Amino acid sequence: MSTVTVRLPGALRELVGGQRQVVVEVPDTERGAGAPSVAAVLDLLAASHPGLERRIRDETGALREHVNLFVGADNVRDLQRLATEIPSGAELIVLPAVSGG
Repeated sequence: MSTVTVRLPGALRELVGGQRQVVVEVPDTERGAGAPSVAAVLDLLAASHPGLERRIRDETGALREHVNLFVGADNVRDLQRLATEIPSGAELIVLPAVSGG
């Protein structure tokens, strides 16, 4: 089993009972041969926090345009997007883009 910590900004914490982070345990059956993917972690997170899921991915399962996900210091958009693997014990950081004018 792999464990991934999902860190959330203040704007999304209300969707997870005010927690700063949520620990997701990924069973071996979800991982396949390697580390779990970002998509697998988000699927498990969605099962317990569907409101959070709707803020991160759209109805087709694609990453929303104004949401950035980081595995450590690396933006998944610069890697394999939702197929990016997350090593056990690593953090997935969710950062919605902030805009204004």
